[in-house]
Amino acid sequence: MKKLFIAVAVVGLAISFSSCAKDYTCECVSTLDGVEIGTTEMTAEFSKSSDAENWCSGTSTSSTVLGITSGTECELK
Repeated sequence: MKKLFIAVAVVGLAISFSSCAKDYTCECVSTLDGVEIGTTEMTAEFSKSSDAENWCSGTSTSSTVLGITSGTECELK
């Protein structure tokens, strides 16, 4: 009985120290020469909001070709 109690205590302790993951939504707005051409939402699971923020902001892009600027700005919702 003592071994069972220790096993249950160890499992309970392990569960209490594990971090809970949460779904985060990243909304991205695409533009072409300043005109909005579309919106995209992506969802991912992270345990830290800072990791989610880094993931989302890392998907923003911008480029100019032949004087035409296109880009995507993303922010965490």
